[in-house]
Amino acid sequence: MQTVASRLSGQRYAQAIFELAQENQQLEQWDQELRLAADVLEDEEFALFLSHADVPQERKIAAIDEVLSETHPLVRNLVSLLVNRGGVAAMRDVQEGYGHLLDDHLGRQRAEVTTAVELEPAELERITEFVAQVVGREVVITARVDETILGGLIVQIGDQLLDGSAAAGLERMRQVVRARAA
Repeated sequence: MQTVASRLSGQRYAQAIFELAQENQQLEQWDQELRLAADVLEDEEFALFLSHADVPQERKIAAIDEVLSETHPLVRNLVSLLVNRGGVAAMRDVQEGYGHLLDDHLGRQRAEVTTAVELEPAELERITEFVAQVVGREVVITARVDETILGGLIVQIGDQLLDGSAAAGLERMRQVVRARAA
């Protein structure tokens, strides 16, 4: 669980990195590289290595440089800085904050669609088009499967939730029946 301080710190780093990426005209590239860095730092073994007090900082930095050798030097420097300051946990906040800044800059909206079964590409495309019409922007959809919703779908757009799942419909019917029986 991230602390408020970690999220705020992540936002500050994200803003600084975004401005540098914008100056270098590498917004999308840095988005991918920050995702990679965040994924690497969430690897259990690597995170344990980086947090171990007996491992010298130089060795940690060398490992980061090796693992992230294909990334921009400033991305590696950011990760090294976070390791030196004991703020490795903030990397995901940096990556997510950067992603939000990039989405805003490009005029796109992220949404998560949850269904009981995996969607076919054509179904996902229709849902993407529908959500884009609703929000009036380009939409990037992340699809997730959750068999407990039974059927239908749940769409999460920012802090807005559209629950069209069969489980939610059954719950609404259950509440109506209980209210009428009372």
